[in-house]
Amino acid sequence: MLCGTETIREALVDQAEAFSGRGTIAVTEAVFKGYGVIMANGERWKALRRFSVATMRDFGMGKRSVEERIQDEAQWLVEELRKSQGGLVDTLFLFQSVTANIICSIVFGKRFDYKDRQFLRLLDLIYRTFSLFSCFSSQVFELYSSILKHFPGTHREVYKNLQEINTFIGHSVEEHRETLDPSTPRDFIDSYLLRMEKDKSDPHTEFHHKNLILTSLSLFFAGTETTSTTLRYGFLFLLKYPHVTERVHKEIDQVIGSHRRPALDDRTKMPYTEAVICEIQRFADLAPIGAPHKVTKDTHFRGFIIPKNTEIYPILTTALNDPRHFETPDTFNPDHFLDAKGVLKKSEALIPFSLGKRICLGEGIARAELFLFLTTILQNFSISSPVAPEDIDLTPQEVGLGRIAPTYQICFLPRSGE
Repeated sequence: MLCGTETIREALVDQAEAFSGRGTIAVTEAVFKGYGVIMANGERWKALRRFSVATMRDFGMGKRSVEERIQDEAQWLVEELRKSQGGLVDTLFLFQSVTANIICSIVFGKRFDYKDRQFLRLLDLIYRTFSLFSCFSSQVFELYSSILKHFPGTHREVYKNLQEINTFIGHSVEEHRETLDPSTPRDFIDSYLLRMEKDKSDPHTEFHHKNLILTSLSLFFAGTETTSTTLRYGFLFLLKYPHVTERVHKEIDQVIGSHRRPALDDRTKMPYTEAVICEIQRFADLAPIGAPHKVTKDTHFRGFIIPKNTEIYPILTTALNDPRHFETPDTFNPDHFLDAKGVLKKSEALIPFSLGKRICLGEGIARAELFLFLTTILQNFSISSPVAPEDIDLTPQEVGLGRIAPTYQICFLPRSGE
């Protein structure tokens, strides 16, 4: 276990190569078996990671087009929230839909309607599986999987859910195959199919069907669940701390106004909103124990020798709640990220995406989504809760691999000046 900001940084950054292996997550092992970009190791991981990063960049990561996609999706979301006419809304599927649509547009080349039954089924599977990852029985399974895998339990349900998503991805891959135009790849799957074709005479290539399905699953799952859960937590914190929401509203009105869409360029002029987003990520603490790593060789670390293939857990929660970096780690306080003049200050302990060679490859997209979705919603709506702020309970539903936000209801009231 690596605890504390400095320890985690020293391992994952200063000895990046040695700590770049991926440990196993027992409940998903039967599905992934070491394939796909997130769970792979060695040369397979390097090849898939390089390809995934380059291809996601081609389809808009860090470019204008992904910003425009998020802006468009944010407008769809505003229209959907208007339909609620200020009534109570459970944001679970809505926030999942908007984040899923961004990753779907990159991987599958399309977005889905919020009422699409197949889409809602996939989102439900992702949410349920993320909850299962994080429940107590999965953690027990992690410790005793070699025995427990022979018995019924959560791991069987996880397997069934992920295989259903894989079947959907498989159908999508077939459709892509039939309509592929080599001169104009439309999305991640097209690009991968072209790479498979190019490498087909190489018996050792990592670009085969299995890695395609499991890399698409990895991107779809990771790209949907974590950002949508962060948004759900974010709006719960904003309901509980209305004075924070008020200041964000004020900054939006000053910098963006009510007549144009929020854009990523606005970030530099909105230090308070940015600080709020940083604090939402810190306080939500979505992956408290981080994803398991393993050392790729015998490694000297802080006076110890860690034998090759030892599993390593970078306990991210110990950085996000590090009292040496955050004055009041146990309270929601955007001032953690502002200096005395109200200027945004970075903190090296804010590592929700982890660090090093295994850092989340969708970090850029996730940060853009959090800013654009949050500001677009608050530009158009005030929010209120049927529960008084002091009575809002932030206790998560489950804490394990992930921290699952509690379910709650919220009203979106159109703001005047619209």
